[in-house]
Amino acid sequence: MQQTNRLQPFFENINFERDDNHMVVNFGPQHPSAHGQMRLILELDGEKVVKAHPDIGYLHRGMEKMGENMIYNEFIPTTDRLDYIAASANNYAFCVAVERLIGIEDKIPRRAQVIRTMLLELNRIISHLFWLATHALDVGAMSVFLYCFREREYALDLMEDYCGSRLTHSAIRIGGVPLDLPARWIEDLQKFLKKLEDNINMYESLLTENRIWKMRLEHVGVVDEELALSWGCTGPVLRGAGVKYDIRKEEPYEIYDELDFDIPVTDTKDSYGRYILHLAEMRESKKILEQLIPMYHESDTQLMAHAPQYISAPKEQIMTQNYALMQHFVLVTQGMRPPVGEVYVPTESPKGELGFYINSKGEPYPYKLKIRAPSFYHTGLLQDLLVGCYLADVVTIVGNLNIVFGEIDR
Repeated sequence: MQQTNRLQPFFENINFERDDNHMVVNFGPQHPSAHGQMRLILELDGEKVVKAHPDIGYLHRGMEKMGENMIYNEFIPTTDRLDYIAASANNYAFCVAVERLIGIEDKIPRRAQVIRTMLLELNRIISHLFWLATHALDVGAMSVFLYCFREREYALDLMEDYCGSRLTHSAIRIGGVPLDLPARWIEDLQKFLKKLEDNINMYESLLTENRIWKMRLEHVGVVDEELALSWGCTGPVLRGAGVKYDIRKEEPYEIYDELDFDIPVTDTKDSYGRYILHLAEMRESKKILEQLIPMYHESDTQLMAHAPQYISAPKEQIMTQNYALMQHFVLVTQGMRPPVGEVYVPTESPKGELGFYINSKGEPYPYKLKIRAPSFYHTGLLQDLLVGCYLADVVTIVGNLNIVFGEIDR
C-alpha cells in the first residue's frame, strides 16, 4: 500500500548516555562524500544504521523569494545556481514555464527548439559524467574519476563555445535562444560523440565486472517501486526501481516526440542497477544528439519567437525601427506583464522531474514562484533507505542517488 505522507519525527531529546551499543554520529555537513552541505544524523548499533535523519538548510539562498522580486528575464541567470551541474536544464524549465504562462509555447522557432534540445542532452551527458566520476571516487575508483572529468571537459568546451560559460550557462531565453551555433560547433560535437561511445565502453571495462565495485554496489540501497512512489522519486531513481517513466515521453516538450530514443529501466533496484542505467542514458542522449544534427541543418535561421508584447525584437529591428527600440526599452526596464493565471510545467532534468510553478497577478514579477526539485525528494528518501545498512554503505548510497544541494536549499 502506497503511503502518501512519509514525514518522520526529528531527533528530539537524544540521550547520549546509553547502556546499549547505540551511538549518534554526524555524517557531514563537512564530510567530502556528503556532496554539498548536508548533515546526516545517524543512530548506529555498532556499524549498522538504525535511524537516519537528513538535516538540510546549510546552503539556503532563498531563490524562490528572489524570483518573486525579479522581473522574469532577470531571474534566468539565478536558475543556473539550482542544479549547478546541469545549469541549462534549470534555464529551460523556467523559460518553458513562462512561455506557457504567456501563451507562446507553440511559437518557438524550429532552430531554437533544436538548439535547446541539443543543450539539454549535452547537459545530461555532462551531469552523468560528473555523477559517475564522483560516485566512483567515493567508492575508491580514482582512475574513473580522472577519465570522466577528462571527457566532461570536452563537453564543457562545447558549452563554452556556445554561450561563453562552462558552469552557469544562461544559454536559454524566454521565447528561444540568444545565439545560433558557432562555426564548426556541429563538427566538434560529432567528434565528441564519436569518442563518447569508446569512453563509455572503457568505464564499463573498468567497473561493470570489477569485483570490488560490485561488492560495494550490488544489493546496496535497494529502492523498490512502492518506496520510490511513496517518496515522490523521479528520474533515474524511479526508473532504477523498475518504473518506466520519463517526462520526455509522458508529456513531450520541444521536439522530443519526433525523436527515437528508449527509456532505460533496471529490475535489480539497487545501486548497481542505477549505475548501469546512467550509462544507458548517456548512450540514449548520444543517439538523440545524432538525430538533432540533420534537423539543425534543415531549419531556418530564426531564433526567437515573434511576440512583441513579451519578447524583444531582433537586434537588426531594434537598431533600425523606432517602435522596436521603444518596446525593447520597456521590456528591459519594466519587464513583461504576463496575463493573470498560474502554471506548472514539469521537465526531465538529469536527476528527475524539475518543475516550476508560477502564479501571476499580471505584474512584472511573479506573485508566487515554487520550484519542484528532484534532489529534495531523494534526500528525504534517505530516512527509510539508510535504515538497516552499514555505515560504509552510507557513502555509496548518498553518492549513488546523485543529490545536488543547490536545488534543495532554495
